[in-house]
Amino acid sequence: MRLYYHPASTTCRMVMLFASEEGIDLDYKLVDLFTGEHLKPEFSNINASRLIPVLEDGDFRLSESSAILKYLADKTGSSAYPKDLKQRARVNEMMDWFNANFYKDYGYGLIYSQLFPHHKRPSDEIHAGTVAWGKEKSQGWFKILDEHLLGPQKPYLCGDKITLADYFGVEVVAVGDLIRCSYSAYPNVERWLRRMKGLKSWAKVHEAAEGFAASIKDTPFVAI
Repeated sequence: MRLYYHPASTTCRMVMLFASEEGIDLDYKLVDLFTGEHLKPEFSNINASRLIPVLEDGDFRLSESSAILKYLADKTGSSAYPKDLKQRARVNEMMDWFNANFYKDYGYGLIYSQLFPHHKRPSDEIHAGTVAWGKEKSQGWFKILDEHLLGPQKPYLCGDKITLADYFGVEVVAVGDLIRCSYSAYPNVERWLRRMKGLKSWAKVHEAAEGFAASIKDTPFVAI
């Protein structure tokens, strides 16, 4: 199986982390986001949305990281995607919560709008309002994650065992490291993050992200 990816991509890293931890052998094909390779006709023929990751399994192509994670887990029989209907539904619910609620305000409102020029709003006033809105909403989502979805007892998002929800959710949360977010107000989130960052594959998968963070360490950001 081939994965079109870039290690600086949040949505690629969640697939990379899961595959590495599970020992899933993927043929990694780099798509250089920084030179616009994903916008060229050659890649548009692979994914009309011109986004990564994309998984190829023979003549079958699949985009969207959530779908790719589920496909890989089912194909390999991973326990990270339970077979039990209600347990699986809980994993799906948690992944959808991050994707539909948390990520849009935290990732695209607060973080990417400050990091990448193509996410900057058309005027300084609108841009500042977007960042402020993203910060306020993100704090609300963090409170829900900390107090209700994790709480003081659960080691992982869906209980005692790691699931696809953890691989998906941790990358969405940890992207805040780029703008030096502090999670100290959310002790259950901090505890979960430490556990996930202790995975054996974490450091390798995040080499590019760590390098990027180091390159912007002196840039001022609005952060939580």
